[in-house]
Amino acid sequence: MIRFSLGIFLSVLIYFDVMYAYPYLFACSSLCSLCLYFLGPLKPEITITYIAVSAIFFNSGLSLKTEELTSALMHVKLHLFVQIFTLVFFPTAIWLFLQLLSITPINEWLLKGLQTVGCMPPPVSSAVILTKAVGGNEAAAIFNSAFGSFLLGSSSSVPFTSIFSQLFMTVVVPLIIGQIVRRYIKDWLERKKPPFGAISSCVLLMIIYTTFCDTFANPNIDLDKFSLIIIVFIIFSVQMSFMFLTFLFSTRNNSSFTPADTVAIIFCSTHKSLTLGIPMLKIVFAGYEHLSLISVPLLIYHPAQILLGSLLVPTIKSWMVSRQKVRIAGFDL
Repeated sequence: MIRFSLGIFLSVLIYFDVMYAYPYLFACSSLCSLCLYFLGPLKPEITITYIAVSAIFFNSGLSLKTEELTSALMHVKLHLFVQIFTLVFFPTAIWLFLQLLSITPINEWLLKGLQTVGCMPPPVSSAVILTKAVGGNEAAAIFNSAFGSFLLGSSSSVPFTSIFSQLFMTVVVPLIIGQIVRRYIKDWLERKKPPFGAISSCVLLMIIYTTFCDTFANPNIDLDKFSLIIIVFIIFSVQMSFMFLTFLFSTRNNSSFTPADTVAIIFCSTHKSLTLGIPMLKIVFAGYEHLSLISVPLLIYHPAQILLGSLLVPTIKSWMVSRQKVRIAGFDL
């Protein structure tokens, strides 16, 4: 019953965001929710972690021009901004904030979990999908999502070979295959213009659904309502504050970032990886009886970042389009 209710809730949420632009998503998202409910467990540790993520980057490989990917690799300033914000500023700011929260009655293990969230790398899927949905610099989002996960994952307690092989097989290989296939069907793609954005949105719906199911399926979490409500409020506040900060920093007159770059920066700098985060927590806090409580902030942060990002897509897209028009008008003068 919980799964079915969550499926309906998430489907309705997605409908409001994308149904106007992609009417056929109504059928796709409904089918996803019904299949997930009636067909039982679909092994999300395989279908989502590997197949869905691979589909996202194969889709990106098909839709992106090779020169766009090459150009993104050379955008060093953008990469430095994202990685420094994600791996230095974010955890430092959270640590300072938690010094204030430590005197409150909030569960101390939830606060420790919130600190670990700040140290997590960016995800390899949600930031890319949302950047693509807005029309931002998707190539830059792909690079920073994969590089951030690889960089922090290789320096953590998680086995290096496991991190490298998973990222290589789910990100690099599908992206390369997509680029190769694009070379052979380039004319057909330009003529038919497949709905790449809609495909990514369907995959995103599946990721949201399975994440919520995993979040509420743990019977071992003993959490008081006050702490839970406060943590949810803090997480949404942190996300919105950091998204606003990255927006301000990347839109300064001397930043040299384009509106499309800003979109990638907003999502890549503020999103955190659940796929890499949970294994890291299980290794770092192995044997801790409060591991389930420590995991709660990350389990909340992941779906929250996707839901908040999805709700902000129309607003950010409108801003980006308007700024691009201003830039074009300025060049014409």
